[in-house]
Amino acid sequence: MSGTLTICGTPLGNLEDVSLRVLRVLREVDCIAAEDTRRTLKLLNHYEIQTPLISFHEHNQKGKAPDILRQLSQGRNFALVSDAGMPCVSDPGQELVRLCHDNHIAVTAAPGPTAVTTALALSGFPAGRFVFEGFPPREHKRRKAVLEGIRHESRAVILYEAPHHLVELLRDLLDGGGNRRAAVIREMTKKHEEILHGDLESLLRHFEAEPPLGEFVIVLEALSAAKTSPQETPPVPERVSARVSAQERVAYYSRQGWDRKESMKQAARDLGVGKREIYRALLREEDE
Repeated sequence: MSGTLTICGTPLGNLEDVSLRVLRVLREVDCIAAEDTRRTLKLLNHYEIQTPLISFHEHNQKGKAPDILRQLSQGRNFALVSDAGMPCVSDPGQELVRLCHDNHIAVTAAPGPTAVTTALALSGFPAGRFVFEGFPPREHKRRKAVLEGIRHESRAVILYEAPHHLVELLRDLLDGGGNRRAAVIREMTKKHEEILHGDLESLLRHFEAEPPLGEFVIVLEALSAAKTSPQETPPVPERVSARVSAQERVAYYSRQGWDRKESMKQAARDLGVGKREIYRALLREEDE
């Protein structure tokens, strides 16, 4: 009988955020494969767990995965943990999990905290649809491609960034995609947790004046969910006057990143008519 690999979610920062099941698994397995044994040891010591640890991180996972697989096939049970949150999500582990599946080794999960959804909830932005980009690439060509994708992304976007790269990322997002609303969340679940809201320009000014410290998650608000108060509605150019067609108005707001439904709603507000009238006007103009 082969053993089981259990993917364990561990606290993002506050050690009280670990589940009872994760603690039981960490006590019962034969070995824990940890991204950073020093950080995992703090958790184990806090809960008086003495299970052996081995290092399993980005730079050694390809070399160590076959040995862990061999031990699993011999009946030993392993837990897989990252520094914080769920392994395999912008963290090591995918290669080991894939090898287990390929070799019919049982894999299960003891779920725990996840920075992605925690940050989205803390942002206060509509969370029905979102995109997770992780850490933006540093290599210029790949970074440009990712940022270009974000520029045209209408859903909420979640990114991770190191403090010494945060200002550069905010500047790149502002230059490449306009002054989008965002939340920057620092030291999530920890003593100095901080949630900052604003447009990218104001957030950039803040962190240029106050050097970033700690771990950061950035949430860009979904373009289709942006508020449509008079102060936050994209300014209509002079050429888009009251005499401009409904089709041109809808096209203008679509170019700002709004979806068709929201564009039609705003066009209706501009003209002081109902959305149904805008729809009928669009049909008439398309037939002409």
